[in-house]
Amino acid sequence: MTEPSRRDLGPLALGGLAVAALSTLPALPAAAYQGNMERSLSALYSALASLREATPNKGGHRERAIDLIRQAIGEVEAGIAFADEHGGGGPTP
Repeated sequence: MTEPSRRDLGPLALGGLAVAALSTLPALPAAAYQGNMERSLSALYSALASLREATPNKGGHRERAIDLIRQAIGEVEAGIAFADEHGGGGPTP
């Protein structure tokens, strides 16, 4: 077996550096696809848009519905974030 030349060691050294650099990256949890939660967010945003376009003469009920939908959006987003942080979610599509 022959001794490796300097030219042969360059790519080997770069490969070793790449492996070392990648091994020091923090492990990040993978965000699981949460189709039902994502679809519910879409539906809530659609409902919010419809309510905003509705005439405001509803005795305050339209405004209350808008507030409740905003709260629901916040809760769904918090649920998605929680599941992402704790390995939740569901099967990937």
